[in-house]
Amino acid sequence: MDLPRIAPMLATPGRLPSAAADERWAYEVKYDGQRTVVYLPGDGTVLLRSRSGADITAAYPDLAPLGAALGGTVAVLDGEIVAFDDVGRSDFERLQSRMGLAGAPAKAARMARTVPAHLVVFDALFLGGGPLTSSPYTERRAALASLGLTGTHWSTPAFIAGHGERALEATRGAGLEGLIAKRLDSGYEPGVRSRAWVKIRHLRTADVVVGGWLPGRGRLGDLPGALLLGERQAGRLRHIGNVGTGWSDAERRALAGLLRAAASADCPFTPPVAVPGARWVLPRLVGEVAYATRTRAGLLRHPSWHRLRPDLTPEDLS
Repeated sequence: MDLPRIAPMLATPGRLPSAAADERWAYEVKYDGQRTVVYLPGDGTVLLRSRSGADITAAYPDLAPLGAALGGTVAVLDGEIVAFDDVGRSDFERLQSRMGLAGAPAKAARMARTVPAHLVVFDALFLGGGPLTSSPYTERRAALASLGLTGTHWSTPAFIAGHGERALEATRGAGLEGLIAKRLDSGYEPGVRSRAWVKIRHLRTADVVVGGWLPGRGRLGDLPGALLLGERQAGRLRHIGNVGTGWSDAERRALAGLLRAAASADCPFTPPVAVPGARWVLPRLVGEVAYATRTRAGLLRHPSWHRLRPDLTPEDLS
């Protein structure tokens, strides 16, 4: 069966809904992994597509048995691929060793034995003979629950309706990243960053594009001492500050190799910024930073590097 191609719905960063509206929202744990839309045509096969639409099936051979587990059920599901740490929290750094291996199936199979992937399924977009995107969240979740998706490599975590403050405190106490709040009556909006879904993180974070770097001092002269960061706005890359903390020595060396490969003679920011000693790069590396607040001009205050985001492209941030 030819299944419809469906782009994932995206959440808007924000705060908990008000106490007066709390009972109209569902709350799910926010996982730290690679977003995927799962296509199950009912013939025992499975196709995984990333947020950008790329076929990443071959990178995760440990998820292939999901097709056989659902048998003849035809479905399109939304979820997150994660790798758990020793205490059961999703760990993006562990998952990075699994990402980008769609073109290297032998290596993907080896990595699956040492860093197993787990698919967290949280929405049903198509089931049986028809789409569910126009159905409210509660109906889609009921349809998803009917599939009984529990196994070593996949699960359907529960949600709670209301009690957002308690849910947020529980995730904070467990050391989790935060919550996703979803309006109970909301439909699924493919490819839209919707206010019907709100992501509430315990830290303020931003996805950024690297536009340049400054060399470190002394023994770090050939390595980045700071990265020049930008955000895409109206098709342009606007400079929003620099970050020089938050990475390990290994991460610094890995970033240096990526920056050298992307070297450019031109400043990618609009308007251009004058930064003495800056080395410009093609704006294709995406990262995530944590920060305290923003200035009125939109610059990040006290940013700290969180991680590289190889699962995203600058176009995904538009």
